[in-house]
Amino acid sequence: MHKIASRHGFKVLLHEKPFAGVNGSGKHCNWSLGTDTGVGLLTPGKTPEENLRFVTFLVNVMMAVKKHNALLKASIMTATNAHRLGAQEAPPSIISVFLGSQLSAVLDQLENADKEQAIVLDEKRRMQLGVAHIPEVLVDNTDRNRTSPFAFTGNRFEFRAVGSSANCGCAMIALNTSVASQLKEFRHEVDARMAAGEQKEHAIFEVLREYIRESKAIRFDGNGYSDEWRQEAQRRGLDCESSVPLIYDAYTSPSSVQMFEETGVMNRTELAARNEVKWDTYIKKVQIEARVLGDIVLNHIIPVATRYQSALLDNVYKMHQVYDADKARSLSAHDDSLIEELSAHISSIKQNVDNMVEARKKANHIASERQRAIAYHDSVLPYFDPIRYHVDKLELIVDDELWPLPKYREILFSH
Repeated sequence: MHKIASRHGFKVLLHEKPFAGVNGSGKHCNWSLGTDTGVGLLTPGKTPEENLRFVTFLVNVMMAVKKHNALLKASIMTATNAHRLGAQEAPPSIISVFLGSQLSAVLDQLENADKEQAIVLDEKRRMQLGVAHIPEVLVDNTDRNRTSPFAFTGNRFEFRAVGSSANCGCAMIALNTSVASQLKEFRHEVDARMAAGEQKEHAIFEVLREYIRESKAIRFDGNGYSDEWRQEAQRRGLDCESSVPLIYDAYTSPSSVQMFEETGVMNRTELAARNEVKWDTYIKKVQIEARVLGDIVLNHIIPVATRYQSALLDNVYKMHQVYDADKARSLSAHDDSLIEELSAHISSIKQNVDNMVEARKKANHIASERQRAIAYHDSVLPYFDPIRYHVDKLELIVDDELWPLPKYREILFSH
C-alpha cells in the first residue's frame, strides 16, 4: 500500500482518525460459516430442513455476540480506533446485531409459535417449517443500517468495527471462539432434551426459541449514533464502557477465561500476557502523541503566534507614533483585540501542556501496566482536546504565511 501510494504521489495513513471532522477508515470483516463440502451455514435454503439449519446457526451467532459483546469490543479496541468509533462514519463502541426488519419478524414469529405450529413432520418424516420464504424476505432487506457494528448481510455477517491499522486476526479469534463455545453449548442442550424423550427437530426448536428470547437485547435496527441508543443499550445490559484500558478487562473476565480455556484456544496466563501487551501499546501510543503534541505547540505554534503578536504590537506602537491618541486607538482597535485574543490562547496552551506533562510524569511512576494505562486515559488524554481547540483558534488568527503547519484546505483541496 505504501509503495503504490508513493508511485502516485500519495501517502497512506493507517491511523483510524488522522483528521478531526473528516471521515477516518476501518475494516469490514466479512464472516460466515460453511461445511468442509462447501455448504453455507448462514445461507437461507429452499427446503424446511435448510431453513431450520440457517436459523439454527444465525441464532447461535447472535447468542455468542450477546454473551461476549464486551470481549468482541475489546478485540477491536485500540488507542487510535477509539477516535473513530462513534463518529459520523463508524459504528459506536457498543456491540449490537442488525438483522433487518423482515428477518427480525421471522425470529419473532418463531419465538411466539409453539413447536407443533413451527415444525410439522408428516408420516414420511418430511418436515414443514412455519417460516416459509426466508430466501425471498432477505433480498434487499439487509445491509441497510451502516451504523451497526455487526450486521447480517444476506449470507454472512459483517464485523464493521475493526480499525484500519489493526490485524483482523485478533477480532476473528474472539468471534470464532465465541461462536464455537456457543455451538458446543447448543449441542449439549439439544442432546439433553433428546435424552429426555423429545424429537430432535422439536428439541432444536425449543432451544432456539429460548435463544431468540434471550438474545433479543443484542438486536438493534435503529440509529447507533443516537444518545437514546446508548441509554437503551445500558438498560439492556450491553457493555457501554468507553475507556480503552478498562475495555481490555473483558479478556480476563471469568466468562472469557472459561470460554477460552474450555475451547483450548488460550489459557488464563496467555490472556493476561496479551492484556499486558495491549495496555503497554496503549500507553506508548498516547505517550508518543502527548510528546509530539507538546513539541509541536511549544516549538512551532507558540513561537509563531508570539511573532505575529509582536508584529501587531509593533503596528499599534507605530499608530500611536503617527496619529493622535484618539485616532490611534480607533485605528488599532482591531489589532488590540487580536493581541488580547492571542495572549489568551497562548496562555491556555502553555498551561494545558504543562499540566499534561506533569500528568504524564505521575503516570510513568505507576508500576502496574493496567493502572498506568488507566492514568494515561483519565489524566493525560483529556488535555489533548483543549490544546487542540486553542491551536485551531490560533490557526484562524495568525498570518497564513507565518503558520508552520499545513491547513485543512491545503491538505484536502490544494495540490
